Amino acid sequence: MKRVYIEDSWKDSWKYSYPYDLMEIYGEIKGNEGYAYAYQLRRDATINLIKSIAKPGDKILDVAAAQGNFSLKLAELGYDVTWNDIREDIAEYVEMKRETGKISYKPGNSFEVKFDSLFDVVLATEIIEHVAHPDEFLANLAKLVKPGGYVVISTPLGTYFKNDLPKFSEFADASVFESKQFGPNSDDHIFLLHLDEMSWLSQKAGLEIIDLKYYSNPLTSGHIKLNPFLKILPKKLVFAIESLTQKLPEVIGHRIHNNFAVLFKKPQ
Repeated sequence: MKRVYIEDSWKDSWKYSYPYDLMEIYGEIKGNEGYAYAYQLRRDATINLIKSIAKPGDKILDVAAAQGNFSLKLAELGYDVTWNDIREDIAEYVEMKRETGKISYKPGNSFEVKFDSLFDVVLATEIIEHVAHPDEFLANLAKLVKPGGYVVISTPLGTYFKNDLPKFSEFADASVFESKQFGPNSDDHIFLLHLDEMSWLSQKAGLEIIDLKYYSNPLTSGHIKLNPFLKILPKKLVFAIESLTQKLPEVIGHRIHNNFAVLFKKPQ
């Protein structure tokens, strides 16, 4: 991935994205260690799930891909990637960072864009928590996947002990949240999905859960006033502790980790 540097002539959407790139891909994380470490865990979890089922050359759609860092990484790994985001003007920024690999650009609402064919894998990271109808969102992702293909999502984990947002399955009519949906920041999260909701959500979408990984404990993400420790602890030690907490029994693990990634398969 090419290193780019901010310029006065850049579009506003590029300037908005650049500080995130500094933390996510360029390693400038001073003061934002928790965000950067949590992002790395999310990226690794989702990319590893894709690598476990997809081969180079497979067609992957990255939905609401923003500044395209997952798209770029997947392209570098040899996948045939389609970048999608509703913000058309950011596509040129993504292409500016591309160094190797193949990426096609299809801006717009992913459920309205006319794609040439169905995909082997559809990826949607940190999106489903921003929609009022996560069941419909997952079902629409499934429609973009060929039979026998896969959907991968990542999202904050509702069973995290610090979560105080509502549970989707507790609402008979989630339309009351429609005016709030599609916000880009964590303050705009609507529901955080729980592990026990994933089974019926997947069934409703016509998908099967193949694998599920939770990650990002309070230290790694800098929660409960632990971010100052990330400034002094070696990164290797932080991730060693993360590795240990991921091995805890599920009854504990899904309470102390704040994010998870899920791999679904669409039947043949």
